[in-house]
Amino acid sequence: MAAAPALKHWRTTLERVEKFVSPLYFTDCNLRGRLFGASCPVAVLSSFLTPERLPYQEAVQRDFRPAQVGDSFGPTWWTCWFRVELTIPEAWVGQEVHLCWESDGEGLVWRDGEPVQGLTKEGEKTSYVLTDRLGERDPRSLTLYVEVACNGLLGAGKGSMIAAPDPEKMFQLSRAELAVFHRDVHMLLVDLELLLGIAKGLGKDNQRSFQALYTANQMVNVCDPDQPETFPVAQALASRFFGQHGGESQHTIHATGHCHIDTAWLWPFKETVRKCARSWVTALQLMERNPEFIFACSQAQQLEWVKSRYPGLYSRLQEFACRGQFVPVGGTWVEMDGNLPSGEAMVRQFLQGQNFFLQEFGKMCSEFWLPDTFGYSAQLPQIMHGCGIRRFLSQKLSWNLVNSFPHHTFFWEGLDGSRVLVHFPPGDSYGMQGSVEEVLKTVANNRDKGRANHSAFLFGFGDGGGGPTQTMLDRLKRLSNTDGLPRVQLSSPRQLFSALESDSEQLCTWVGELFLELHNGTYTTHAQIKKGNRECERILHDVELLSSLALARSAQFLYPAAQLQHLWRLLLLNQFHDVVTGSCIQMVAEEAMCHYEDIRSHGNTLLSAAAAALCAGEPGPEGLLIVNTLPWKRTEVMALPKPGGAHSLGLTPSPGDSAQHGLCSCSSPNLAAAPAAPAACVRSARAPTDSASRPPPTKTDGSVTLDNGIIRVKLDPTGRLTSLVLVASGREAIAEGAVGNQFVLFDDVPLYWDAWDVMDYHLETRKPVLGQAGTLAVGTEGGLRGSAWFLLQISPNSRLSQEVVLDVGCPYVRFHTEVHWHEAHKFLKVEFPARVRSSQATYEIQFGHLQRPTHYNTSWDWARFEVWAHRWMDLSEHGFGLALLNDCKYGASVRGSILSLSLLRAPKAPDATADTGRHEFTYALMPHKGTREGSPHSPPALFPGRTPGSFQDAGVIQAAYSLNFPLLALPAPSPAPATSWSAFSVSSPAVLLETVKQAESSPQRRSLVLRLYEAHGSHVDCWLHLSLPVQEAILCDLLERPDPAGHLTLRDSRLKLTFSPFQVLSLLLVLQPPPH
Repeated sequence: MAAAPALKHWRTTLERVEKFVSPLYFTDCNLRGRLFGASCPVAVLSSFLTPERLPYQEAVQRDFRPAQVGDSFGPTWWTCWFRVELTIPEAWVGQEVHLCWESDGEGLVWRDGEPVQGLTKEGEKTSYVLTDRLGERDPRSLTLYVEVACNGLLGAGKGSMIAAPDPEKMFQLSRAELAVFHRDVHMLLVDLELLLGIAKGLGKDNQRSFQALYTANQMVNVCDPDQPETFPVAQALASRFFGQHGGESQHTIHATGHCHIDTAWLWPFKETVRKCARSWVTALQLMERNPEFIFACSQAQQLEWVKSRYPGLYSRLQEFACRGQFVPVGGTWVEMDGNLPSGEAMVRQFLQGQNFFLQEFGKMCSEFWLPDTFGYSAQLPQIMHGCGIRRFLSQKLSWNLVNSFPHHTFFWEGLDGSRVLVHFPPGDSYGMQGSVEEVLKTVANNRDKGRANHSAFLFGFGDGGGGPTQTMLDRLKRLSNTDGLPRVQLSSPRQLFSALESDSEQLCTWVGELFLELHNGTYTTHAQIKKGNRECERILHDVELLSSLALARSAQFLYPAAQLQHLWRLLLLNQFHDVVTGSCIQMVAEEAMCHYEDIRSHGNTLLSAAAAALCAGEPGPEGLLIVNTLPWKRTEVMALPKPGGAHSLGLTPSPGDSAQHGLCSCSSPNLAAAPAAPAACVRSARAPTDSASRPPPTKTDGSVTLDNGIIRVKLDPTGRLTSLVLVASGREAIAEGAVGNQFVLFDDVPLYWDAWDVMDYHLETRKPVLGQAGTLAVGTEGGLRGSAWFLLQISPNSRLSQEVVLDVGCPYVRFHTEVHWHEAHKFLKVEFPARVRSSQATYEIQFGHLQRPTHYNTSWDWARFEVWAHRWMDLSEHGFGLALLNDCKYGASVRGSILSLSLLRAPKAPDATADTGRHEFTYALMPHKGTREGSPHSPPALFPGRTPGSFQDAGVIQAAYSLNFPLLALPAPSPAPATSWSAFSVSSPAVLLETVKQAESSPQRRSLVLRLYEAHGSHVDCWLHLSLPVQEAILCDLLERPDPAGHLTLRDSRLKLTFSPFQVLSLLLVLQPPPH
C-alpha cells in the first residue's frame, strides 16, 4: 500500500536531498558514498624527481625509486615522474574501472607513450578511466606514467594566489588506487543536483521550483543506495521531469567547452606548454565520448608549442578540428593586451595567427576571442575588419569597478567607423561549470533582454584545470530543453554568432574604446618591459624598412623573412596580456627581457646586413649610412662616432624639398655634421653652418635658460620648469604661479590586485618631490645643443638624475631621465600644469588618437582617472596647446590643466622585485600655436605651406614619431651611395606611412606591402611618391589579400590614395624583376 501524501517543509525537504548527495555527510549510507565500489591499491609505485621538464622518452629511461601514498615531493617548478604498475582484479570483469589519483600539483597520465588525460584536484579531474567495461580478454596488468608538475593550477604563491612564488613549497601524493566506478550512480547524482539547483534557483514563488523539489524528494524515497535495481525507477522520475519542455520563446544558451590558458602569468612560459597538453588531451577524451561536444581553443602560439612538443596529440587535435569538435578561435598569435601594443603589432597578431590557423587547420578564424584582457582599443574593430573578422567575444568589462557596462550583445563602432558584432557572455565568466545557478544567471543578467535571445556559456576549468568535465557535459545535456529554464545546446561560436546576427536589428551600438575601469596600474608596472616593447617595435619597423629597400635595390639581397618572423613572434608572445602589462611573476619578466634582448641583438645584425646591401658596389672610402626611417624630411642633431670611441655632435638634414623616407651617407665617420634623410637618400656630409648655432645656455641666480629661437625654457635651481615660451609669439605654456617637470610621489596600495591596480584614492596622497637648490648645472654649452642637468633625491632609497636638452631647430625640449628606484608601494609621476583650458585632452592610440575628459562630471569620467596613451598626449585650446611626448611610457592622465605622465610603480605581487633598480627614459614637452604663414619668426614647418593651428598642423604627431624613431647612423662596410635617394614620400601630413615590409606570400619574393593611415581625423586625398621599380600596385587587406577591385594606376611614379578619418590602407607593390 502506497504511503499517504505528506505535507512537506521546504527547508527540511531541500536539506534531505542535499544530504543524500553530499560528499561530506552520511557518506556511509547516502548515494554519493556509492559512486565508487570495490578498490585496491596500485601494484607497484615508483618515482624520480627532476628540475627539468623532460620529454617522455627521456623520462622513462631514468632511475625510478620506490614510492608510496603520503610521499612528499618538490620543490616548486620541479617535476616528479611516477611509474604506476597496475593489476586489475579478475572479479571486476564487466565493470567500469578507474585509476583514482589525488596529488598536489598538476598531473598528466601517459599510456603507451602518448598523453591521455590531465589530473588535477583543482580541476575536478581525480580519476582516469582505464576501461568503460572490463572485458574477459582485456589485459589485467598495465603500466602508466604520471608526470606531476610541482606547481598548482595558479602557480605557487606564498600565502595568497598572487603572491610571489614560494620556491620551497612541497607537494604530496594522497591517493593512488584502482576502483570500480558506478556510472548509474553518477547519472542519478547529476539529476538530483540539477533538481536541487532548479528548486533553489527558481525559489519558493515558482511552481516549477516545487515540482523540481518534490521530484527530487520522491527519487530519494524510491532509491536505495544499497540496491542498484531501484535506480532505474528514480531515473525515470527525473527523466519525466526533464522531458517536460519549454515554449518556443525560451532563451537559448550556446554551451561551448573552453579552457582559458594564460600564455604566462603566475607560472613560466615552459609550464604553459604542459598546461596546454594536459588540458587539450582531456578535452579530446571528452570529444571521443561525446560526439556533440564542441571545444573552442584560441592562441596560435600555444598550438605551435604543442605541435613541437606533443606531435601525436597535435595530429589528433587536427583530426577533431576536421570533425568540427575542436574549434580554433581568435585569429591571433596570443591573447594580447588590448591597450599597449602598437597598431602594427596588433595587425601582426592577426597576420601570424590567421596564417597559422589557415595553414594548420585549413581555415581562418571568423571571431576575435579576447575574454581576459584589460581594455580594448577603439581601433580594434577596424583591425578586425581588415583581418576578415566581424565578430568579437570578451567579458572582462564585467570586472568594471565603477560603472556596469550596459550591454552583453551590441555593435561596436571603432575610431574609423568600422562595426563589429560583440557578445559578452551574460554569466560574466569564461569558466562556467554547468550548474543551474549559472544557467539562470545567464538569462537574468542579460542586459539586452528583448534585443537578443541567444547567449554564450563557456564552460570548463582554465589555466591547466583541464577544461570541461564529463559531469559538466552531463548536466548541460540534461538541461537541453526543460520547462522553467532556458534551452541549452552544445554549440560552436560560429553557431552562436550566426543566431545573434539573424536577429540583430534591435541591437544598440557602442562607439569608441571599451575602457576597463580596473587594472590601470598595468599601463606602468614593469617599466623595463614597457621600454623593451617600444624599442623592439621600433627595431622591427626599421629592419623591415631597410630590408625592403635593399630588396628593391639589390638583385642579390635575400630578405630575412624567416628571421623576421621569429623575432616578430617573440615580440607578439611578450604582448600577451599578463606579460607586457607587467602582471606576471619574476621568472616570466626575466624571460621576457631575454626575448627583447634577442630581438635587439638579431635586429641590429639584420640592420647591418641591409645597410651593407644598400652600400654594395659604391666607390670610395668606408663611412656612415644615415637613415631616416620616417616618411618626412628631418633635420636633427646627432652624435656621430669619432676615432677612439668618442662622439661629436652633427646636424643631419634631409635633402630634397618634399616630405620623404630616405637614406643619406657620411663619407667620413668623424665629421662634425652630416646630412641625412628619410627612407632612402644618400649624399656626402657637410659641416654645420654658423646660422645653425644658438646662444649657449645662460645661468643666473642658480636658474638656467635654454633658447633655440623656437622655444625658450627656464629651469629653477632645482630643475623644475618655471617657463616655457614659444619665442615667435611670446606665448607662455606653463600655468601662472605653477612649475612644470614637477615629480610627485603617491602612496600606491590597491585593494588586492597589486601589480594590476592603482586606485582612485592614491590621488589623495600626492607628495611633491622637492629638490635641493644648487644642483642644477649647465651641460652642453650651446652650438647645436644646449643642456642642463640636475640630481634629485626622491626618497632616502631612490634618486634621479636628469638632463634637459634643447637642440637647434627642434620644436620640443627633451628630458633624459635616469632613476635608481628602490621603493615599496609608491607611484612616481611627473606633472606639467599648462596655461591651457579645455574639457578634453587628446591621447595617441593605435593608428590614431581619441579624446577623453579632463573633468570628473560623471562616474564614467572619474573612473578614467588613470588612462593609457602611446607616444603623445595633448591639451589644446583654440590656437594653442601643449603636447607631452615620451619614448617608452603608457600611463597618463590630464586633470584640469595638469598633464601627468606615469613613470614608475613599486608593486610587490606577483613579482616582489618589479621595477626595482635602474631605469632610463625620455619624455619631451612641445608647445604649439597657430602662426600666420610666412611669419619670419615661425619655426621651420614639418610640412611647408601648412599653417600650424592645431596639434595636427603643428606637427605634434610627427614630433612624437621623431622622438621614437631617431635617425640611424649605420657603419657602411663600403661607401654609401653617392647620390641622395628618397624611396617614398606622401603629399599630405595627415597620412603616415607606418610600415614597409616584404609581402608574406610573394611567390617570387619581390613584392612589398606598405601600410598607411590617416592620422589627423580627416577625409583626405593624397599622392604617394615612389622611387622604387614598381610594376603593379594593388590595395589589399591587413592579411595582404589583394582587393580584386583594388588595382591602382601608377602615374609618374605616383599613386593617388583616398582616406577617411583614421582609416588604415595597405598596398601591395609588385616590383619589377631585377636586371640580370
